Amino acid sequence: MTSCVRKIVIVGGGSAGWITAGLLAAKYPPMHAGGLKIIVIEAPDIPIVGVGEGTWPSMRSTLRAMQIDEWDFVRACSVSFKQGSKFCQWRRDDPTDFYYHPFEMPLGFREGNVAESWYENSSGASFSRAVSSQEALCEAFRAPKLLTSPGYAGFSNYGYHLDASAFAGYLRNHCISKLGVKHISDTVIGLAVQDNQDIASVETQRHGVIEGDLFVDCTGFKALLLGGHFEVDLMSVKHILFPDKALAVQVPYREEVPVQSTTISTAQPAGWIWDVSLSSRRGIGHVFSSDYMSEEEAVESIRKYIDWDETHFGELSVRQLSIGSGYRRTFWKQNCVAVGLSAGFLEPLEASALMLIERSANMIADNMPASRHAMEIVARRFNERMHSLWESIVQFLKLHYCLSQRNEPFWKDNRAPDSLPLALSESLRLWKEQAPRTADFEGRDDVFPIASYQYVLYGMGFEVKPNLRGVPASLRAFSEQQFELVRRRTEQLLNMLPENRQLLDYLKADQRE
Repeated sequence: MTSCVRKIVIVGGGSAGWITAGLLAAKYPPMHAGGLKIIVIEAPDIPIVGVGEGTWPSMRSTLRAMQIDEWDFVRACSVSFKQGSKFCQWRRDDPTDFYYHPFEMPLGFREGNVAESWYENSSGASFSRAVSSQEALCEAFRAPKLLTSPGYAGFSNYGYHLDASAFAGYLRNHCISKLGVKHISDTVIGLAVQDNQDIASVETQRHGVIEGDLFVDCTGFKALLLGGHFEVDLMSVKHILFPDKALAVQVPYREEVPVQSTTISTAQPAGWIWDVSLSSRRGIGHVFSSDYMSEEEAVESIRKYIDWDETHFGELSVRQLSIGSGYRRTFWKQNCVAVGLSAGFLEPLEASALMLIERSANMIADNMPASRHAMEIVARRFNERMHSLWESIVQFLKLHYCLSQRNEPFWKDNRAPDSLPLALSESLRLWKEQAPRTADFEGRDDVFPIASYQYVLYGMGFEVKPNLRGVPASLRAFSEQQFELVRRRTEQLLNMLPENRQLLDYLKADQRE
C-alpha cells in the first residue's frame, strides 16, 4: 500500500455502506483528478435489518449532497414526511398523556431562553405547542410543505419516514449509475494484513483479492473487520438502557386514513411501541426488556395496539431482533473504520441510527486523510468525537425513561439513581434549580441541543424551583412576543398546508423530471 490514500473499500452495503459511498463519491468524484476509487463489496441475499425507518432533518442535506432528487426519492422509497416524535403515556399510564419533541427549535431560541418565561406562566399550553407550530401541525396530520414547494424546501423543519429496504436499493442504484461507485456482489471470506497490521486486502469468493488503502466496515452486527479481525469489543450500556429485544411488523393500511406527520412512541409496561406511517403502510414494533416481559407478552401488546383480531394478526410476519445496546471502544483502528451497526447500536428511540451513519460518513469525508501518516491523527480525533457523540445519545435516551411516573417495575428501576449516567444525574440536579441554559452544553459534541432537553423535560412534567431572582422583565416581554408569533404562525400554517396524505398522493401522481 502506498502512503497516499486513494482507494476506499467499503465492506457491506445497506444504508450504512451506500450513504458512506455516496457522500465520499460526491465529495471526491472518482472520475476527477484528486478523486477516490470507491468500491462497495456487498454480500448477496443479506437481509436489511430495516428498523431505521425514521430520519432526522439532516437526511435532507445528505440526499442533496449525494445529488438525489427529493421527489424521485419520495416515490421510490414509500416516503412520508416527519416533523418530530410524539410520546404517549411515558409520563403516566393514561391514554390522554402525551408530549411532542418537534424538529423545530423554539421560536426566538437564539435570542432568549423562552423556557424560563413559559415555566413561570404556561397558561395551560404545553411547552412544545407554546414555542413551535409543529405539535398543532402533526395533530392535524399536516405536511411541512405545499404541493408547489420545491425539493428539500418546507415551511417547517422535516425529515422522513421511509422503507429501509427500498432505501438501501435506491441508494445502491444511484451510487452506481450517477456517482461512479464500483459495486461487487460477493462475500468476503478472508483478509490479508501488512507488517504494521493494517489491512492490505480482503478476499472474496468469486472476485478474488481486493486491495485498498482505507477499509470501511459496514457489515452490521457481525463487524467482520473491526470486531472480527481487530477484536475491538462493544461497551455495553444495558445497565443504563434496559431494552434488549424488539419485534417489528409491517402493517398495511386497511382503509384510507391520514398519514401521521410524526413518529408515535407509546410506552408499555416494559418498554415502548413505535408507530411509523409510510405512504404505503405502517411500520410498528415493540422495544422491550426481556428481564421484565416475555416475547409472547410483547407480541400480544402489538396485537392490542393495532387492534386486530388474532386471526388477521396471525397473517402478519413479526420479525424478532436482539438489541445489544452499546458501542465500540474504538471506531477507527489502523486503516479500518466502522460505520452503522458495526460501530454499535442503541434502541431506536429518537431515531438516531441513520443520523449516526450520516454523521460518521460526513466526518470521514470531511477529514479524509491524504496519507497513511495523516490517518493516525484523523483516526484519534474521529474516535474522540464519536465517543462523545454516543455518550450524549445514551444520556438523552435515558432522560426519557428516568422522568417517568409509571409504576411498573421496569419504569421504577429506570428511576434508580445507579442506572443514570453521572453527567445526566448532575444535570438533573442543576435543572431542578434553574432551566437548562446554553452554557450547560458548552464544550460538548452533543447532537441534542438545549431545546431537545427542554421538550422532554417539560413534556414529562419535570419540576423546576421558582427562579429565585425572578424572570427578567425584558425576557418576559420577549417571550410573550414569541408565544404570540407562534400562535399566529400556527393558525396561518394550518390554513395553508395540505394533509400529509394529500401531498404524498400528489407527488406519487406527479411524474415531473
